[in-house]
Amino acid sequence: MRFGSPQDSVELQRMTWPEPGPGQVLVRVRTAGAGYPDAMMAAGQFPLLGDPPFGLGEEAAGEVVAVPAGSRFSVGDRVTGITAFLDGWGGYADYTYLREESTIRIPARMTDEEAGGFPIGFRTAYAGLVDRAPVEAGQVLLVLGAAGSSGGAALQLGKARGATVIAVAGSREKLDFCRRHGADHVVNHRTEDLPARIAELTGGRGADVVFDPVGGDTALAALKAVARNGRVVLIGLASGKPVPLDSMDMLLRNYSAVGVLATPGSPEAEAVVWDHLADLAAHSTISTPVGQVYDFQDVPEMIARQARPTAGKTVVRIAS
Repeated sequence: MRFGSPQDSVELQRMTWPEPGPGQVLVRVRTAGAGYPDAMMAAGQFPLLGDPPFGLGEEAAGEVVAVPAGSRFSVGDRVTGITAFLDGWGGYADYTYLREESTIRIPARMTDEEAGGFPIGFRTAYAGLVDRAPVEAGQVLLVLGAAGSSGGAALQLGKARGATVIAVAGSREKLDFCRRHGADHVVNHRTEDLPARIAELTGGRGADVVFDPVGGDTALAALKAVARNGRVVLIGLASGKPVPLDSMDMLLRNYSAVGVLATPGSPEAEAVVWDHLADLAAHSTISTPVGQVYDFQDVPEMIARQARPTAGKTVVRIAS
């Protein structure tokens, strides 16, 4: 692999997978979740990766085929988790290593497609809405890019925490998708005045928490709709550029911005996170908002489309 357009840079290679070391679980992959970071990696714009070659795909689901001594998993377990992509082992492969601390047994009701796209979006949403800027029952949560991977997860997690959720997206298809996944209100940022509409929906108060995986002009407009003492949760920049923050505006209106990178904490803290998410999923309180499903041979094309994805979480089917 080399940096460039996915069609030119993403290559299929024959690999071997040694026995997993401490903290790893080797799985036979059935499905893998996709997202905008794949496009950033292919283009050489992902800040945490070095030079290619490396494996693409941050999350995967499948059956455990090998574990190190002392693992809490067993061969044959059906699991989903975050891959060791930072070490070169991604999910778009027959086999991959999952980080054991970020892996769970798949709840019985969860399909392979839902499992493959579950970990990254919900772990990111948890980091933003539970760890870094907790949204509470009765508050207003404004979710940008709400039909996307982390946005769709934040929408559901916000509802699970008792918030009123306003979902922002850019097409009727995506707004309908948000309604089906529990949004209380939807706003089209392309056709509506976003600050005015939020003011109308909140009686002029604004949103307590703004979940922003988008950045750019949409996020800049959303800043005008932050309530006093509100918080802006900075998740990503799907628009291609971060939101420009005005420190004087933050001071005068008394709101804060919180950066979120969902990296693992202590093993004990991670266990709490994943147990909570697994329990919510087992009770169908949250579920992966699956959108388009691709076949393995279509990965380069799929990655190229992540800059402008359709509604829902994109998933790749590796094995039937």
